[in-house]
Amino acid sequence: MLKDITLGQFFPGNSVLHRADPRMKIILAIIYIVFVFLAKNSAAYLLAVGFTVLLVLLSRIKLSVVLKGLKPLLFIMVFTAFFNIFWTKGETVPLFSYGIITIYREGLWFAAVMIIRVACILAGSSVILTYTTSPISLTDGIERLLKPLKVIHVPVHEFAMMMTIALRFIPTLIEETDKIMNAQKARGADFNSGGLVKRAKALLPVLIPLFASSFRRAGELATAMECRCYRGDNGRTRMTKLRYSGIDIVLLILFAAFGTGIILMNIHLGFFLNFGMVL
Repeated sequence: MLKDITLGQFFPGNSVLHRADPRMKIILAIIYIVFVFLAKNSAAYLLAVGFTVLLVLLSRIKLSVVLKGLKPLLFIMVFTAFFNIFWTKGETVPLFSYGIITIYREGLWFAAVMIIRVACILAGSSVILTYTTSPISLTDGIERLLKPLKVIHVPVHEFAMMMTIALRFIPTLIEETDKIMNAQKARGADFNSGGLVKRAKALLPVLIPLFASSFRRAGELATAMECRCYRGDNGRTRMTKLRYSGIDIVLLILFAAFGTGIILMNIHLGFFLNFGMVL
């Protein structure tokens, strides 16, 4: 399960998304998330799913890798959908009713919407940002976009650096956790049997060395940065200058068309395709 987590990983490549400016990709990720949340009927969600698949194709990252990254969060999505089915009240005739359990068509619709929405946002934003953008480029992009905040003395560089380091060390911590769990299993630890409380207690021998390893890595990173004369943003120069290109303009037009399609479907097709249910 731990090996399936791909959050924060960077897959080198030469695709359209890989060559786009990191600042533009951050802006496009925000636009994408906003319009996925604005979708209100089945046609709009089909467009969101299709556009997400298009992003995967443009990134040249295997679809299996993207789906593999969603696997660890499958339980959360199913759990959320389960509660929406049983807790959402509707105005139509119940599809099923037994005792205190009542299932409405609106509940099933809302559960499906939640799963599609979460899956699209996680897959699409990962493809746009972390999968196709190196940590250094992502840091530069965040810092350049937030540069106007320096006027009010916001530590933009430090904020961008912290975010990038956090993303960069997610795969490292996952690998470290896997090693610790394998070492504990070799000593007879059992993480798969018993109830929820027993499994939680079995993780204590994993959490303690993991925290110790994390603090040790943080200290080593700080020492390495000091040895390389890192002094924050003061006097810092950049090897590469960020410049917008034709690829960024094309991607912006593509995302604008996606947003326009979502809005048009909400307005003109909502009456026919939302089955009388407005989120």
